[in-house]
Amino acid sequence: MELERRRFLQGLGGSAVAAATLGWPYRSLAAVTDSPEALARELHRMLSDAQRTEIAFPWDHVDADRGLLRARVSANWNITGPELDSDFFTSDQRALVRAIFEGLIDPGWHERYDRQLQDDAGGWGRRQSIGLFGDPDRGPFQFVMTGRHMTLRAGGEDPSPLAFGGPIFYGHATGTWWSGSFVERSSHSGNVFFHQAQAATALYDLLDGNQQQSARVKSPPDESDVTFVTPNDRQGLSLATLSPDQLEEADRLLDILVEPFRAEDRSAVRAALAAQGGLAACSLSLFEPWYRGGDNLWDSFRLEGPSLTWHFRGDPHVHVWVHVASRPNVPFNSIPIEL
Repeated sequence: MELERRRFLQGLGGSAVAAATLGWPYRSLAAVTDSPEALARELHRMLSDAQRTEIAFPWDHVDADRGLLRARVSANWNITGPELDSDFFTSDQRALVRAIFEGLIDPGWHERYDRQLQDDAGGWGRRQSIGLFGDPDRGPFQFVMTGRHMTLRAGGEDPSPLAFGGPIFYGHATGTWWSGSFVERSSHSGNVFFHQAQAATALYDLLDGNQQQSARVKSPPDESDVTFVTPNDRQGLSLATLSPDQLEEADRLLDILVEPFRAEDRSAVRAALAAQGGLAACSLSLFEPWYRGGDNLWDSFRLEGPSLTWHFRGDPHVHVWVHVASRPNVPFNSIPIEL
């Protein structure tokens, strides 16, 4: 048992190893090759009855104030009351949550995500909470992790029409949350996600004058409203009008947007997009109120398709709202900030 446990811990990141203690309080150990979904099922089995009452819910649980809870997304919220760094969780449970988190993020992005969490919350596990939905032994089951500038998911329906298991959020403010320094300079130095705005600007620079004019939008939608809309209700430039080299640059932008996440979710985005007609069925909007002459970059843009909405807002710091599915009629529940 101890040898098996050591092998498991060797597969976890440094933060998870630091959080773990001797002695796993349950019969079976998750293999290091297990998916985040398998680890989430293991976590559910580890919970005491008292813990389960606080953070585990039926699949279609509707909160009296917040609606369908598993479909909720916000820029700053806690899906449940207990925070990960509290004594509500055992150190082994926290280690397992860390392993789930690392499994959802591309390994090349672990350090950057930890930097974001340090800036936004004082470190991994702080001001963060989790919720578990459904029965891991029958029917759909999902793990949801939330906090400041984070909503991540593992699992869901099988097969699921939703990429990422549902709407997600990511963001970064390089000023520490306790200092109140949330307004970044135009260069956005140190922001781990701002290169995505640079990629959108590179696509804009390839457009001709008429295309650029079509892409520029004066009145952006609410950033948290990433519900799917019909083509007649979309703003911006139709990507069906792009030349092959421009469409290749649009594809590069999508690669950059999905890069922080695990390969499975990157593939799910591509599959969902293909089911709805590909990038040619999408539009690109660049929002003029967030164009900064100081760095000549578009700080806010939206990629939008029949069932894809990716909204990037870079001022005063980065907020990104993501909702992707293979069909448009899927549950969605958002609020800008929930404190």
